[in-house]
Amino acid sequence: MGIAIVGLSTLPEVRQGDELAALIRNAATAEGHNIDAATIVVIAQKIISKSEGATQDLRQVEPSALARTWAKASGKDPRLIEVALQQSRRIVKMDRGVLIAETHHGFVTANAGVDQSNVPGAEIVTLLPQDPDASADRLRAQLNAGAVIISDTFGRPWREGLVNVAIGASGLSPLEDHRGRHDHTGKPLNSTIVATADEIAAAAGLAMRKSDRIPVALLTGITWTPSKSKASALIRNPSHDLFR
Repeated sequence: MGIAIVGLSTLPEVRQGDELAALIRNAATAEGHNIDAATIVVIAQKIISKSEGATQDLRQVEPSALARTWAKASGKDPRLIEVALQQSRRIVKMDRGVLIAETHHGFVTANAGVDQSNVPGAEIVTLLPQDPDASADRLRAQLNAGAVIISDTFGRPWREGLVNVAIGASGLSPLEDHRGRHDHTGKPLNSTIVATADEIAAAAGLAMRKSDRIPVALLTGITWTPSKSKASALIRNPSHDLFR
């Protein structure tokens, strides 16, 4: 298998109301690339949020007493903590200056996905898109792409460093169930389910370095299973979560 991953470097700064699909297609054309049914387009959450207006001006936020208490203990901006609390349905852990929360989507991540990086203006933060799967569906149709993945950078329990994961998906199965198959020695596979969408998002991350302003990657050469499944399928059912 030969896989090609190309980052698009000529997208302008994305603003609320921008036709994101048109910006992506124009950048691809200008850089000599085609988007078709054999292309998987991986798009950073940040530009989805900007185009959809999923942002918050911290100057308009009044911190709660809880946010002020946690801010004092962590040395962080209480307004930022308040926004993270508003974007959370459950606080997983608040310790040593780190706030881990479960978002209303069901994602478990730092600060409930609230982020200040790569956003013009010191007082503006981005939030996660309201429905990343719906955003992926819309963009896949507009781009005529084979599949679209919306990625975000998450930390991982028990491991250092950050990786891109899929928070939205359209056109492919986010999970590939190998149970019932056999390995090359003939042994049955009883528990192997591969997070294909996360693997693709992580691979695209190699070409989407934040410091280089490359928020979109085009991947070709990948064989995938067409599906109407969504990235929400990647969220583990609480009944199967040993750490709740």
